[in-house]
Amino acid sequence: MLDAIRRDIVEGVVPPGSVLEVDVLAAEHDVSRIPVREALMTLVGEGLVEHRLRRGYTVTLLADGELAELYSVRGALELAALAVAVRHVADEDVAAAALAHEALQRAVRDGDEREYHRASRAFHAALTRPSGMPRLLAVFDRVWDLTDPYRPMEDLGAQEAARLHAEHGAMLAAFAAGDAAALLAEAAAHQENLSARVRGREFAPPAPPAPLRRARRRTGAGADGAGATTSEEDA
Repeated sequence: MLDAIRRDIVEGVVPPGSVLEVDVLAAEHDVSRIPVREALMTLVGEGLVEHRLRRGYTVTLLADGELAELYSVRGALELAALAVAVRHVADEDVAAAALAHEALQRAVRDGDEREYHRASRAFHAALTRPSGMPRLLAVFDRVWDLTDPYRPMEDLGAQEAARLHAEHGAMLAAFAAGDAAALLAEAAAHQENLSARVRGREFAPPAPPAPLRRARRRTGAGADGAGATTSEEDA
C-alpha cells in the first residue's frame, strides 16, 4: 500500500496539492485507517506528503523556486555518484545502461511522455548504480521522488526530446568507455539544460482531481434508516 500511494504521487496520478482522504485510501486498499495513517506519515517523512492538524493530509506543493533548487541538488548528487561509478564499470553495468537507453529511445520515438519519465529515471539510475554508494543513491532517489510529480518533461517537443536523448547517448558512450572526464562533462551539460528548462518555465501543478468522496458515517438514524451524515475529518 505504501509503495502504491508513493507511486501514484511520484507519477503525478495524484497531483501536488491534492487532498489524501484516509477513509478513501483505506477502502481502496481494503485495510483499516491505521495502516493508511502509518503509510501517510512515512510519506510525510519523505517530503511527499504534508499533514496539518485538523486539515488532514495533502500531496506536498512546492513553493516558487523549490523545484529548481531540487534539480540543482539532484544534479550535484548525480555528479558525485558518477565520478565514483565510472571507475567501477563492469560489462553488466554497460549492458544494463544500454537496455535502459533503448527503453528511453522507444519512449522518445513513441512520444510517450509518462514512459519517458520512467525510462529517463531508470537510465540515470543505471549510470550511478556502479558507484556502490547506497546512502548517496538513497538521497538521490528521494530527491528525484520530490521532482517527478511536477512532470517537467511531459510537454517536450520532438526537437527538444531528440536533443536531450542525444545527450543521454553521449553519456552512455562515455560511461561504456570508462571516460570519467567526458562522462562528467556530458552529465554536467545535460543537468544544466534540465535546470534551465525548469528555471525558464512556470510549472504550475496540475489541477487536482475532483474532490474524493469522504467516507461518511450515519448518526441519529431513524427507524426507516434515514438520518444525518457527518464527515470524518482526519486529525
